[in-house]
Amino acid sequence: MQLLIEVSILLLATAIAAPFGRISRIGSVLAFVSVGIVIGPWGLRLINDSEHILHFSEMGVVFLLFIIGLELQPKRLWALRRLIFGAGTLQLLSTTLVLFSLLWLLDFSWQSALVIAYGLALSSTAFALRLLADNGQMQSPHGKLAFGVLLYQDLAVIPFLALMPLLVSGAVGVDNKDAYPAWLGPLVLIIFIVVARYLLVHCLRLVAW
Repeated sequence: MQLLIEVSILLLATAIAAPFGRISRIGSVLAFVSVGIVIGPWGLRLINDSEHILHFSEMGVVFLLFIIGLELQPKRLWALRRLIFGAGTLQLLSTTLVLFSLLWLLDFSWQSALVIAYGLALSSTAFALRLLADNGQMQSPHGKLAFGVLLYQDLAVIPFLALMPLLVSGAVGVDNKDAYPAWLGPLVLIIFIVVARYLLVHCLRLVAW
């Protein structure tokens, strides 16, 4: 019963936040975040247990990314290849390097500094693209540049996650007894690429048939 009440409050807040974000011109994403803070455990406490609605937020992000994926066109991706791999690489490497240097000067271990710097160098694709779409700036020069950088960041997350076991195994003070082998991450990534390249297309054709 409590979960049903919290879901009803969440849906009502969503219905209020959407037109409020459009009228106030702050964007729907910021409106949703603001209303969530107001009704959450640190606001009016209409929803006290955030774990109950965590799955709803995860589903919302998945649906949003799915909609964004439906709007992407291969021709557009190919036209933006220089922005994706040029500007994206420059942004990610330069931001990570600056943050890594600052954290290194603050006596962080190089493994911790690298993970934190890399994480802070990434942006939220769901949030940024939604803001650009709400303001009608997706086709503008800065909108295309932002899209290319965000897409490159999404692609760059995969190899970094695969290399995380190497950083964990080399970190000082980490108990490696229960850690995954360092080679497991890259192996899973290679298997995923091979399966997606040679088997996924045939599986999708079978499903379509």
